[in-house]
Amino acid sequence: MARFLKIDPSDNVLIALEPIAAGTAVNGVVAAVDIPAGHKIAERAIHTGEPVTKYGYPIGVASTEIAAGSHIHSHNLKSALAQKFDDLNYADTVKPRETETPEASLASSPSRKTFDGYRRPDGRAATRNEIWIVNTVGCVNHASERIAAAANKEFLGSERNGGIDGVYAFPHPFGCSQLGDDLQHTQKVLAGLVNHPNAAAVLILGLGCENNQMKDFLATLGPQMGERIRYFNAQDVSDEIEEGVAAVRELAEYAKQFKREPIDAAELIVGMKCGGSDGFSGITGNPLVGRVADRLTRGGGTVLLSEVPEMFGAEKVLLERAADESAFNRIIGLVNSFRGYFQKYDEPIDENPSPGNKAGGISTLAEKSLGCVQKGGRAPVKQVLQYGEPAKAGLGGLALVNAPGNDGVSCTAMTVAGAHTLLFTTGRGTPMGFPAPTVKISTNSDLFRRKPQWIDFNAGQLLDGKEMDALADELVDHVLAIASGRAHTKNEQHGYREIAIWKDGVTL
Repeated sequence: MARFLKIDPSDNVLIALEPIAAGTAVNGVVAAVDIPAGHKIAERAIHTGEPVTKYGYPIGVASTEIAAGSHIHSHNLKSALAQKFDDLNYADTVKPRETETPEASLASSPSRKTFDGYRRPDGRAATRNEIWIVNTVGCVNHASERIAAAANKEFLGSERNGGIDGVYAFPHPFGCSQLGDDLQHTQKVLAGLVNHPNAAAVLILGLGCENNQMKDFLATLGPQMGERIRYFNAQDVSDEIEEGVAAVRELAEYAKQFKREPIDAAELIVGMKCGGSDGFSGITGNPLVGRVADRLTRGGGTVLLSEVPEMFGAEKVLLERAADESAFNRIIGLVNSFRGYFQKYDEPIDENPSPGNKAGGISTLAEKSLGCVQKGGRAPVKQVLQYGEPAKAGLGGLALVNAPGNDGVSCTAMTVAGAHTLLFTTGRGTPMGFPAPTVKISTNSDLFRRKPQWIDFNAGQLLDGKEMDALADELVDHVLAIASGRAHTKNEQHGYREIAIWKDGVTL
């Protein structure tokens, strides 16, 4: 018997959990054509212009008459999202309210969960004790990588290591030929990396003639840089590699003082991301990390959700969970400003989903968005952060981070907001990793088997009969093991550590 899923009782589509051959009976209807796994089947006849519903919400409208048993995809389903900028107005239909406390707690046992982390002098928790090299400008990318390689050769695997988890550089192409807000965006992101708690110490490497002048950038960090920062411009020294390694050697002496100690898991900040999504993302991977989000926030932790264009069509879901009127209004402002960004460049708001998403069964942006926001679970929205803004400590709940859906840009933005780790669900697969440990979660078991060098955890087990809460407990324990340094993600093991900065401005 063919396996399928009806997600919500009000849906008029079924989801194929495995390839379904034409002529196969599915919930009382016969598949008219072969249906790929993850794709949609019409449960009944749907007329032209009628909404197609999935997750209990409309994901678009039928662009033609659709017979029961038909394959529903881009050929007969079109977006119903407004193309022009139009202020969202839910004031009369949606009210901010405190979300019900999820039944599932962080701990299935009475005791609180902890992880073995590092306590920084400013009181923040960290999950890694690393030295980071942050460039003011792309011109010194290769120099920063050479410094990191030389320093790692000197420290890692030797008695001189002293508990340092590694020295890492994060190349980027910006810092010069930028003006105004565009330059400030770059400065905010780089400052967020410098201030990240997982960086026990930081070397800031400049060139000397760039727009992002060292003195201006240092001013964005605040007056109390202390012992954890060294900096210089390559134009001011005879050999920038020797000078850089010497600076890292000094920073290592400072970083060695930190030792792991038990820390309440309530202090964790976890970013949620989906990339290379497929038709199972909204069924397995995203609901699974949403269940983890419920456990973390129930215990006082903070969860980050970004990818603002992938909130289009799912705004109501987030607005219904606004913790108060301020959060409610800021959610509307966040979504509207991003719609305005598309209008500024005269681009359609629903160019998404990508070709890979469509191949995996996602047909419209609303469908992608409704699956995407499930990563936040049922946690109340307590913060709405601008690009480059750090999350406020101690508030817990869900924080929305302003950034596009692009994997590199949004994951970097959540790292800058303070994420100790990222839970990255994917149905198509990607090797990318970021400065924060990046847990790759496959939405299907086939990807998990094919790409063991990429994937850390298999949410596809849900399709094989694994119970959701049991798998969520396993993933929480895995996250805590990573936070404690008892486990390392595949991106850490294979050296995939990248950043991407959101550029929006002229280039000189």
